[in-house]
Amino acid sequence: MIPELSVLVIEDDPNMQLGCVQALQLAGLRVEAVASAEQAAPLITPGFAGVIVTDMRLPGADGLSVVRRGREIDAALPIIMITGHGDVNLAVEAMRSGAYDFIQKPFSPDVLVEVVRRALEKRALTMEVAALRQALSTRDGVESKLIGRSPQIARVRALIKEVAASPVDVLIHGETGTGKELVAQALHELSLRKTGQLVALNCGGVPDNLLDSELFGHEQGAFTGAQKRRIGKIEYAHNGTLFLDEVESMPMAMQIKLLRVLQERVIERLGSNRHVPVDVRVVAATKDNLLQRAQQNSFRADLYYRLNVVSIELPPLRERREDIPMLMEHFMLLAATRYNRPQPEVSDEQMHRLMAHAWPGNVRELRNVADCLVLGIGKDGFGFEPARESEIGDDSRSLVEMVDAFERSLISVELGRHQGNIAHSAKALRIAKTTLNDKIRKHGLQ
Repeated sequence: MIPELSVLVIEDDPNMQLGCVQALQLAGLRVEAVASAEQAAPLITPGFAGVIVTDMRLPGADGLSVVRRGREIDAALPIIMITGHGDVNLAVEAMRSGAYDFIQKPFSPDVLVEVVRRALEKRALTMEVAALRQALSTRDGVESKLIGRSPQIARVRALIKEVAASPVDVLIHGETGTGKELVAQALHELSLRKTGQLVALNCGGVPDNLLDSELFGHEQGAFTGAQKRRIGKIEYAHNGTLFLDEVESMPMAMQIKLLRVLQERVIERLGSNRHVPVDVRVVAATKDNLLQRAQQNSFRADLYYRLNVVSIELPPLRERREDIPMLMEHFMLLAATRYNRPQPEVSDEQMHRLMAHAWPGNVRELRNVADCLVLGIGKDGFGFEPARESEIGDDSRSLVEMVDAFERSLISVELGRHQGNIAHSAKALRIAKTTLNDKIRKHGLQ
């Protein structure tokens, strides 16, 4: 949790100090004032939750020393310099030394408040990023794979933790790019089988004539080109987990063989009559409705019921838009590290575009956008075109329900960006505070 930000004013002129303090307090900001750099020194600590406004000319150490000392303690700490009419050269030097901005006397209260607000927004974002980096560095287990604060993803994480330790087979359903393989990894890592292998196979990525050998293996001479014995994926996953992605694309003949494995936990390699016992947990994933396909005779109903002991539904990104800022920050951190590039800031306009996009490619598409932003490439810095209606996907909710969900996501994001400050969130959303309070109650937000 980021503490409420404040402003530290360093000004030795009592009238000027009082004027600055009153202007900032009338704007709803927390303010503390001291008369010298020496008095301010104990207050300026690493992670100082706020910004500093300092006069250039002070008794003892001057404003430049405050800037330099602040930069040593925290390079991202915004420091605003107040300069006199004849101190332009000193102001330039202050900016070179790392000052955030400078205000030239005389100035109006509105100017001071505007500059301080911008600095506070920058500081809030910096501290939020630092807190997120800390959270990402210490997060482990399922939280490190399925990121987000939305109720939907929280339910998925809870279900994974509930069933991971049991040997039960699991069926994961979700659109392309929602993170089905990440769920399989989390199930494996939280299970008693974590010392064994997690073996993954995309059933749609293997030609039908090779899938039998891939899954069950073969003996030397089992077919033309079989020059030596090969251990299949199922046998290789013994005492571990077998992840079958796009299981809906598995041919009917292979479905029958897989059903036998699930029932008897034995396999036969191609070209062999010997039964090989296997202790394996099967996690299957699909983007299709397998029950519907079973009713249409394009997928075996008995295999569906065998796989569907526990079902995990992964929500599409458009149904958990409040997770977009956190996911975006996570992916940009990864991209900045991977490409050895600085991490760019996401403007309010860019974030609103991200929140409004349909995300037909879900989390995978968002990760690609994060890469584009870090690399500075793509369409308008994003890497996606506006989604066509056909890309939005099926959604059984009514228009009112979808609008409500989108509104809830936007409000949740702004409350998070402004540390729960109603006034600042209402200003960002361009609505009255009373209206925002009504909507917070309506959507059950805190």
